[in-house]
Amino acid sequence: MLDHTDLAIISLLKTNCKMRFSDMGELVHLTGQAVSSRIARLEKEGIIRGYSVLLDETQLGKTITAYVTVFMKTTNHRNFHVFIKNQDSVREASRISGEGCYWLKLSVGSETELNHFLDEILQFGNYRVNLCIDKIK
Repeated sequence: MLDHTDLAIISLLKTNCKMRFSDMGELVHLTGQAVSSRIARLEKEGIIRGYSVLLDETQLGKTITAYVTVFMKTTNHRNFHVFIKNQDSVREASRISGEGCYWLKLSVGSETELNHFLDEILQFGNYRVNLCIDKIK
């Protein structure tokens, strides 16, 4: 079971996973070593599965964010999964219910790159594309 201290540590990690354990400890009233032990336990239990880096894609030349809904034309989704996992432009991929089968979030550097990706999707099914015009959160 998670207690309030565990939840506070998780919140701090979500804000800044590079924060020193001693600094976290001051905020949650523990020693840095106690914070380290709690984090190790949360990792071992699979509550914390990993850490990530948030990038400003525009500074990396990826100026277009596209949301693609994929409508599969086959029931063999394994090849599609392999394809998606090998695409650097795919930032998120989810199997969805409702309208469509999959939802993809892409970051690409040009309309040409987006069109190339969409052409490749056609081997698996049809798609609908929405472009991001402003990121709010």
